Amino acid sequence: MMATPSKIHLVDVTLRDGSHAMKHAFTVEQVKQVAEGLDKAGMEYLEVSHGDGLGGSSLQYGFSKVNEMELIAAAAEVCKNAKVSVLLLPGIGVKEDLEEAVKAGAKMVRVATHVTEADVAKQHIELGRKLGLKTVGFLMMAHMAPVEKLVEQAKLFESYGAEIVYVTDSAGTLLPHEVKERVSALREALSCEIGFHGHNNLSLAMANSIAAVEAGATYIDGSLRCLGAGSGNTQTEVMVAVFERLGYETGVKLYPIMDVANEVVAKWMPRPQEITGSSLIMGYSGVYSSFLLHTQDAAKKFGVDERDILVELGKRKAVGGQEDFIYDIAAQLAKKKTAETIR
Repeated sequence: MMATPSKIHLVDVTLRDGSHAMKHAFTVEQVKQVAEGLDKAGMEYLEVSHGDGLGGSSLQYGFSKVNEMELIAAAAEVCKNAKVSVLLLPGIGVKEDLEEAVKAGAKMVRVATHVTEADVAKQHIELGRKLGLKTVGFLMMAHMAPVEKLVEQAKLFESYGAEIVYVTDSAGTLLPHEVKERVSALREALSCEIGFHGHNNLSLAMANSIAAVEAGATYIDGSLRCLGAGSGNTQTEVMVAVFERLGYETGVKLYPIMDVANEVVAKWMPRPQEITGSSLIMGYSGVYSSFLLHTQDAAKKFGVDERDILVELGKRKAVGGQEDFIYDIAAQLAKKKTAETIR
């Protein structure tokens, strides 16, 4: 087994995962301010795109206020050293979207699939390598498959050309020992690097990130002030401080990263990224973190408890791309509620 790394590569996802919390309303000026601050702090990679990846601006996932190619170009323009990453979910984004993103300045692509569906990403991974991008395979909802299946799918990503494969805790439901088990299994089975992307719905994102690094992961995601789907991600500025105390090298300077978090991002966040009742239930039930705002909207529309919707989504093992399912469940709960009232 590979020794615990001393050098960790941080990827800040504020301008992509944070798009969910911002209802995809980032402006060019906001993107420039965050990107410039991250660049000055020494961040190696920062991700910019719709919350659901390239091509995500739609009726189903939510329309972007500004075309994402403009946002990618704006970030690339102000970065002297940091590189812009984009997310691509096959079936939402297409190859032409990736080619356009490269023209706008993208240097990394993270191709994301459900944990059992890596095979749909072959052409996108291959295109990423062909375009000269740092190319990553992103296994979402990693808690939903046995470790053996996770390894099988990760090997597919590696065989297509992925240079990094991520264990992605999309629901913020994994516990530290479960993260360690998954990352360790990938570290033993693959020759490429391993990454970890966590969500904080159970207040475990930082602990899980430490567990991932101790098990051999070298790429770790975070967002400033936890600005991301659900209760957000591992908090970037906190992660910089913690990893420094643990003796890991990130190349990110603490004071500057704190400044961009507290003096830029905090000023326009729609709400504090605390663990609310709903995001807690998402972590508890294993529900996709980007379902939060859709669930809150459905609960208001049908007059039902959003927690009941989330618990039912967890029981039915809903995955990304099934946002319409949220409203179907809300309608069923409302119908049941009405019937019980009549009785």
